[in-house]
Amino acid sequence: MKNMYRCLACFLFFSLLTKKDLSAQQSMDYKNDKLPLDTRVNNLVSQLSLAEKISLLGYQSQSIPRLGIPAYNWWNEALHGVARAGVATVFPQSIGMAATFNDNLIFETANVISTEARAKYNLAIQKERHLQYMGLTFWSPNVNIFRDPRWGRGHETYGEDPYLTATIGSAFVKGMQGNNPNFLKTSATAKHFAVHSGPEATRDKFNSIVDEKDLRETYLYAFHSLVKSGVESVMSAYNSVNGVPSSINNKLLDTILRKEWGFKGHVVTDCGALFGVSESHGATANNTATAAAAIKAGINLDCATLLQQDLLKAVNKNLVTEKEIDHSLSALLKTQFKLGFYNNKQKDPYKNYLTDSLHNTSHIQLSRTVAQQSMVLLKNEKNILPLKKDAYPSVMIVGPNATSYDALLGNYHGVSDKAVNFVEGITAGFDPATRIEYDLGCDFNDTTKFGGIWAAGNANLTIAVMGLSPVLEGEAGDAFLSQTGGDKKDIQLPASEIAYLKQLRKSVKTPIILVITAGSCVDIASVAPYADAIILAWYPGEQGGNALADIILGKVAPSGRLPITFYKSPNDLPEYTSYAMKGRTYRYFSGEVAYPFGFGLSYINFDYKLISAPKQLYQVYDTLTANISIANRGIMDANEVVQAYIVYPNLDRMPIKELKYFKKILIAKGVAKNVNIKIPVVELKKWNLSKNDWELYPGTYKLVIGSNAQDEKISSSFEIQ
Repeated sequence: MKNMYRCLACFLFFSLLTKKDLSAQQSMDYKNDKLPLDTRVNNLVSQLSLAEKISLLGYQSQSIPRLGIPAYNWWNEALHGVARAGVATVFPQSIGMAATFNDNLIFETANVISTEARAKYNLAIQKERHLQYMGLTFWSPNVNIFRDPRWGRGHETYGEDPYLTATIGSAFVKGMQGNNPNFLKTSATAKHFAVHSGPEATRDKFNSIVDEKDLRETYLYAFHSLVKSGVESVMSAYNSVNGVPSSINNKLLDTILRKEWGFKGHVVTDCGALFGVSESHGATANNTATAAAAIKAGINLDCATLLQQDLLKAVNKNLVTEKEIDHSLSALLKTQFKLGFYNNKQKDPYKNYLTDSLHNTSHIQLSRTVAQQSMVLLKNEKNILPLKKDAYPSVMIVGPNATSYDALLGNYHGVSDKAVNFVEGITAGFDPATRIEYDLGCDFNDTTKFGGIWAAGNANLTIAVMGLSPVLEGEAGDAFLSQTGGDKKDIQLPASEIAYLKQLRKSVKTPIILVITAGSCVDIASVAPYADAIILAWYPGEQGGNALADIILGKVAPSGRLPITFYKSPNDLPEYTSYAMKGRTYRYFSGEVAYPFGFGLSYINFDYKLISAPKQLYQVYDTLTANISIANRGIMDANEVVQAYIVYPNLDRMPIKELKYFKKILIAKGVAKNVNIKIPVVELKKWNLSKNDWELYPGTYKLVIGSNAQDEKISSSFEIQ
């Protein structure tokens, strides 16, 4: 009997021990990278208390040591390089990246940015630093449509065209996130969802009114493309859309984004947006109601503290359930799992990215290449450019932006100890036997007191660098010299600069090259009479000075193209607050413009020849194809940007024309290259308001191939039935 009791006791002891071991093993399942992702996430969520779950829903996520959850700050920026985090390669501002019309180059750029991001993160973690702007979740790119030149933040975008924005944006996302099937290199974010492009001063309470046709065809097109490209995150906007704040907008965040498009990533609010739901928009009774509404709509992460402060109150008031919170948190934690936060660090494919992966020679050269390809030649009277060095033994450089760090870096930028301003780049481009001087010339305000004019009169050439600055146009609060909360009240250059150029032209008989820095449409006509050549440099990044010298001295031919229409006056446009697309952008604007979308001069003439035209009849699942030859008739190798537009049947609210293909190709002098244009016919569908669905309208269409939206080098009609 005693032996029986001993055996029973041993059995019970080992049974309890086994259960304890199994429980411990189960608690560690989330660290087992051989298990399915959902299993790992569910295992981790199941071990969290409600208070712990809620604590993880804010951008300043605190550690939970018992489970190995690290402290983490989700807020990071990488608009055109790792931003606000110390030394990093600074590429041209986003509008300049779009002006390259080179998605392959932008993929390469984003790949470098994500490499530097991993390096900075690894170095910070080695020192146990969990700092803002030093993580792996980046709130870039900005794929809002730059619908109106007055919007201050337009230079953060890829321009006015949905197709260009979608193509460049998708390339950026793929470069940021990498191609490892098991790991995210970094997490990218498509922002601001949706229908967001000013006014800046009232963005926290503005209601964007838009019908379903413009919503689907214009404002959501790029977001949908980025979702199809696998973007990990989407950021909701500050504004309301048709009366509902974006951060609690069920139609946008649940019906369209998740149910229709199948988005599987996480949604983050713009910073402080949830507080504005009740306080600015008046859409909820209080912050507790906002917290519940945000979770129910599909918000996973709060770039503020409202969810952490008020979500438990919402649970206690039965406004939201713990199960709904689990669902929201799971999507958020999946991103951390994909980034490798809960894996064996030795299996991290990016663990060896350290100091030598930061701001190295190849990255700096890439920044220079992107800047070269972004700058747009707007005027070149008597082919004065490229300059013949020996013809200009003395050069005068003037202008308030000639040495400006701000005019190089734009906004949301990193810092660089290798930045080359325009004076430095031009000086280095000429030989030491050239006499070069510099003078500020004028400021942004004074229209009567000028400098450098006498010295310019003694030089063989004057290069004037002026225009705008990110403190004159940009985000509310950052563009602190803007008179309209970050926006521009018009498209005029500073009156002081115009007055200075007039005086310069009056006094100087030798050539004047004008370089304009800006991130938007400006009135070129006000300064064009006073310059022999004009280059739009945007905000060209740390290598802007070298890139400018490369172009004006003929090391490379200019190949940048305008990703926005340059209007003659904003008075030609509808009210700034109107979000209807009628009368806006090259797709719907029928008036005379200063420079069309896609415009940009080169030093080279290219001959276009049609080799094979599209067939006569297409159906919805076909692909339109055409083959053309482009010949370089110049004396140097140069890039050409092929642009293919579709002209639609004459039906109500059809675009005038629409970009559906582009490609930048390098063509050697005296050589011709073939380009095979392919456009899926499904891309020509338009939203039918009466059916509330996409429809391919039958009729006669036209393919137009040229070098800008108003150029027609080759055209061919076809039918859709």
